[in-house]
Amino acid sequence: MLDKRPNPDALLKQITTEDSQKKIGKLKVFFGYAAGVGKTFAMLDAAHTAKKEGIDVVAGYIEPHTRPETLALLEGLEMLKPLNVVHKGITLKEFNLDDAIKRNPELILVDELAHTNAEDCRHRKRYQDIEELLKAGINVYTTVNVQHLESLNDIVASITGVIVRERIPDSVFDRADQVELVDIEPDDLIERLNKGKIYKEKQAKKALDHFFTRENLGALREIAMRRTADRLNKVVEKNKTCAHSGEYFIAEHILICLSSSPSNAKVIRTAARMADAFHGSFTALFVETPNRQELSRENKIRLQENLKLAEQLGARIATVYGEDVPYQIAEYAKVSGISKIIIGRSNNKKSWFNRKASFVERLTSLAPNIDIYIIPDSRAPYLVKQVKRLKVYRLSVVELVKSLSVLGVATCIGLWFAHIGFSEENIITIYILGALMTAMITRGRIYSILSSFASLLVFNFFFIEPKFTLYSYDAGYAVTFAVMFIAGFITSNLAIRVKEQARQSALKAYRTEILLETSQKLQRARNKEEIYSEVAHQINKLLSRMIILYPGNGDVLGPPTVFANPINNNEADYYTNTDERAVAQWVYKNNKHAGATTNTLPGAKCLYLAIRNQNMVFCVVGIVMEKDKTLGAFEKNLLIAMLGECALALEKDYITETKNQVEMEAQREQLRSNLLRAISHDLRTPLTSISGNAGILLSNSDVLDEMKKQQLYGDIYEDSMWLINLVENLLSITRIDNGTLNLKIHPELIDEVIQEALAHITRRSSEHCITVDVQGDLLMAKMDSRLVIQVIINIVNNAVKYTKVGSHIHIMAKPLGDKVLVEIGDDGEGISDKDKEKLFDMFFTVDKNSGDGRRGLGLGLSLCKSIVHAHGGTIYVKDNKPKGTLFGFTLQAEEVNVDE
Repeated sequence: MLDKRPNPDALLKQITTEDSQKKIGKLKVFFGYAAGVGKTFAMLDAAHTAKKEGIDVVAGYIEPHTRPETLALLEGLEMLKPLNVVHKGITLKEFNLDDAIKRNPELILVDELAHTNAEDCRHRKRYQDIEELLKAGINVYTTVNVQHLESLNDIVASITGVIVRERIPDSVFDRADQVELVDIEPDDLIERLNKGKIYKEKQAKKALDHFFTRENLGALREIAMRRTADRLNKVVEKNKTCAHSGEYFIAEHILICLSSSPSNAKVIRTAARMADAFHGSFTALFVETPNRQELSRENKIRLQENLKLAEQLGARIATVYGEDVPYQIAEYAKVSGISKIIIGRSNNKKSWFNRKASFVERLTSLAPNIDIYIIPDSRAPYLVKQVKRLKVYRLSVVELVKSLSVLGVATCIGLWFAHIGFSEENIITIYILGALMTAMITRGRIYSILSSFASLLVFNFFFIEPKFTLYSYDAGYAVTFAVMFIAGFITSNLAIRVKEQARQSALKAYRTEILLETSQKLQRARNKEEIYSEVAHQINKLLSRMIILYPGNGDVLGPPTVFANPINNNEADYYTNTDERAVAQWVYKNNKHAGATTNTLPGAKCLYLAIRNQNMVFCVVGIVMEKDKTLGAFEKNLLIAMLGECALALEKDYITETKNQVEMEAQREQLRSNLLRAISHDLRTPLTSISGNAGILLSNSDVLDEMKKQQLYGDIYEDSMWLINLVENLLSITRIDNGTLNLKIHPELIDEVIQEALAHITRRSSEHCITVDVQGDLLMAKMDSRLVIQVIINIVNNAVKYTKVGSHIHIMAKPLGDKVLVEIGDDGEGISDKDKEKLFDMFFTVDKNSGDGRRGLGLGLSLCKSIVHAHGGTIYVKDNKPKGTLFGFTLQAEEVNVDE
């Protein structure tokens, strides 16, 4: 029974996915195998059915048709006005995405899922428009044909001979909530075509001769049915995986190698279909060689397109460095647990001058235990075109000095060898070693070539008879010279290769170190601002590009911060203009990448990436992109990893902040409860006393003598003053908490402030001996006298309340440097050390019975602390000697000029 339990992680992922799906719209795809099968008709018919059920339906965009049956179904449906886009002098009608989102219907119809939008539209492809509609919570009906699915493109092209340019990723089709296959017999479709119900007569004849043959339609129909069944099978497998996660696992790992070959796209699609069929993972490996920069612009563009295609089809992109491509692929396959390698077969024929083992033969020998699938290529022979530029080397004086120094040392050693009788073969070895050293300590292949050639000339000049000439008597030396030059050139060339590989390895290690460093710095960051700053600096360090960070601020982005070294204000303004901010805002709202090198708002100057988790976007990072330059695969993987680390740090900070807010709210709630409890309990005694005494006076004033009346009046006054002081404390606490307490600082005489405070203390103070000692003439301090008077009243009233009748209370004030110290002591029982620690906390009361039975709210001393701190002073409590308690606080002293 234990084995049948669902995996907790998988269950949590499923719940999270279901929660996120509740917030987005549903997608229904009407799927066909060719134009004219009735996809749009079926979609409009389903829309009318939905409208009858009370659903708000809008036709967002319906491809213009001349078919009367289809046009008739548009009647009765609300239609959005198309977006008119002028392109090369022609007005194009496109789907108006902004109007659709603004209208916000329950269901919208958008024809032609695979359509490519005009250049000025927000997204390059219509399926991206639909994704934005779904994210806005709008349900969508759309249409697409089988030939538009990316993974089937090469199969359809081999059947029909037509390469379809408008394609969608298979993931868009597979993620649809519902797919309805719209089917019709091929003969019926051909009959409809002949009757002019699909195309006009001229177009129809051309279609019948090429695409709409009975064989082609039959094959396309079979592929569409099979693809629909495959999708259904995926849904079933996914449900099984959710229900019995322990019974399913991924065993197959498929690898392809990315290249600029035209046939590479076919290899990628085949690998994606195979990974789908085997329920395995799919990796696209790019082997970066030293001559990558020499590729032609056409090949560079094709390489980027193949990389994007692999990403669209769900591949994980990996990058390795090396010159031996088969060896790098084999080594990566061994360490990564690859089970199958898929490569394209080259149709280039071997020549008599090139009989070395082919790519496939080498890969097979290097990875004999891995299944290798070879995809045939029927294209014309293809060679990688490299840009052959005439390189004009600017020789460096420093590098030339290094080369000449090595050559000089080798010559000196050679002369010494000749002097002690060593053979010429030993001297040749010294010069070959010199050429190798030159290659290692200089930059550029030209210095190795010059060193090899110069070594040949110097050897001939100093060591070959006749010496000190460039002639030689023996004809056999020509072979010696040739072997010497070739050996020197080959060894130096190998050294250069080793240096290049070491440089690439060091670069990769450096970039990986940046990722690890980012993780460590983010862990040490204390708040959101530090996290933003650290990740932006690390991205700048990784890419050496200007970074613009937009922090999230509710529903909108905050002001951008530019990170560059150095920062150019003109460039910063250029890359943070209104248009660029609008792209960043779109990314923040839609939780997707956009900007340069993407299919969404590609006209932007920066690539914008969201730092996000599954549910929210924390901020947006903009990376300034140079024209026609994209991020490398390895750089992009590291960048995504860094953004993921940042998202985790921000999520942790968000959770901590939320937890603190919850705790603060709980504390506030506790304070409210304590306040209500204290008010309801502790106010009862004075209010009962006031009402009771007032009642006695009202009903028995005639029989009461004057002394009794004065006693009752005094009790009423005492209780009223207690309530007034309580209300004053509450109001002051409220003003301090709300930040509305405005201090009116003026120089005041300490003696006058103390006397004013004593005039407002409790009447029971007459039962105690209160003395005042102000040291120094005209002792003054900067204060808000009204508030400091309240501090003295609260401390003295506490002393009166908690000491016995007849006790002594002493108030002392004296200068203390640039401060004035005020101390109020008594000779009561004192306060325990445990209570001293909490004495200034709000609502804390010492557990003692006061003379009048009132416990108090515990606000007075807390208020004293807040007032003194607001004046920039300190307050403390300690034991009085020999007994009792001593309170003290400091205020800023004011200098007094006696001559004024």
